[in-house]
Amino acid sequence: MIPATKGAASSRFLSLLLALFFCLFGARWLATAFTASTSQANLSDGHPARHNSRVTDSSDLTAHEWGTFTSISGPDGRPMDWLTLSGSTNLPSFVEHFRDVKFKGGLRGIVRMETPVLYFYSPQETNVSVDVSFSRGLITEWYPHADSVNPTLTTRDFSLYNLKSPGSISWHSIHVDPHAATDFPSDNSDNPYYAARQTSSSPLELPTANGPQHEKFLFYRGVAAFPPPLSATISSDGTVFLQNDLRTDSAPRGSELQPRQSVSANTGLQPPRNPLPIFPGPSGETTSKEIPNVIFFERRGTRIGYRILGPLRDQASLSTPSLDGSLDSLSSTLEGFLISQGLFPDEAHAMLETWKSSWFEEGSRLIYIVPRPFVDSVLPLHINPAPANIVRVFVGRLELITPTTQQVVESAFLTGDRSTLAKYSRFLDPILCFMLQQSADESRQNRLLQYLYALPVDNR
Repeated sequence: MIPATKGAASSRFLSLLLALFFCLFGARWLATAFTASTSQANLSDGHPARHNSRVTDSSDLTAHEWGTFTSISGPDGRPMDWLTLSGSTNLPSFVEHFRDVKFKGGLRGIVRMETPVLYFYSPQETNVSVDVSFSRGLITEWYPHADSVNPTLTTRDFSLYNLKSPGSISWHSIHVDPHAATDFPSDNSDNPYYAARQTSSSPLELPTANGPQHEKFLFYRGVAAFPPPLSATISSDGTVFLQNDLRTDSAPRGSELQPRQSVSANTGLQPPRNPLPIFPGPSGETTSKEIPNVIFFERRGTRIGYRILGPLRDQASLSTPSLDGSLDSLSSTLEGFLISQGLFPDEAHAMLETWKSSWFEEGSRLIYIVPRPFVDSVLPLHINPAPANIVRVFVGRLELITPTTQQVVESAFLTGDRSTLAKYSRFLDPILCFMLQQSADESRQNRLLQYLYALPVDNR
């Protein structure tokens, strides 16, 4: 354990206090904050001001997008508040971002939106504009250069929970040219970012003050404070209880949600009962929204295992998979899921190549297809002229802090096993918070607090 220097002690202590507060109380704000924000932002209509007076149709233009939503399941099944920007961004040097702002106590949130890429296909040259809004969110990285990114960050006290309107990003003058040269930028690194270029999409050119920029797609990332559409609780034997939380309901958005049942040392686990997000239908009807596919994945060292649930309409349970699976087989299956949702085969393959090292890393998680209505609600996309066809496929990653993960991480802290701790990297903060919430042993709590305080500032 590396102690803090005296000069940094007060700053680290403040950071620790903030981290502990969110560890213990952050999740309780989630339902109220999300329902209030959706009421204010009006997710179905809340998009950035369009830059053209009229939206036209383009019958020969197609747009395809893929991306991911990463979140972490807490002890009661609700998503955990965590440092969504912790660890390395793992992006090429030419990608733009706001890293010059140093947030007080870090930027905590619920969802890390990772690597959405938006492709265009056109048989002829054309110009388009794109507006994206992000409910209770902030766009953090992007390329090519955007005409506007809001909110603009000028304060260290920025909080996702205080956003009064959606975050947004806009590109006004995108030239789509199917015959353009592919002189895309590179920093000569072996970065997963470049895998997304391996498609037949049309090259793009965007004007900037320093000359035109070229890319195969529009790229952006962000963080947000809305709950994902899937929740899970874990029993002491590792069984995972899943619930589809995406539904429509006639109840008002600001209605109070009852707390979930959670793990009890005496009675075991009660499956989650009450959904978190509420999306009223056009006439106030109550309709269940199906999650198209769910996979329970686990990796321990070189061994992996997985269970495929298939569609999830309401609730289900999955036992821990045997660690005798094949990554090639899983990759092929997942690629098929992506194609079935509308991606072209080369797009699905590019997505797998981009994310396979992250999705299939150490630990346990649920990998699922995010329902399109949820994506459109939290991440409205507006393209002018409107393409004849828009496909949006997002994969959800819900990290599970299982009993095995807790044992491995705690043991690694006790023995100073840095190589094991590095495998959990950006998730160490929420893992320790998870264990703190569950522990009733004061000496263990103190030990866990010491581990939390010893984490690098970027990880908590």
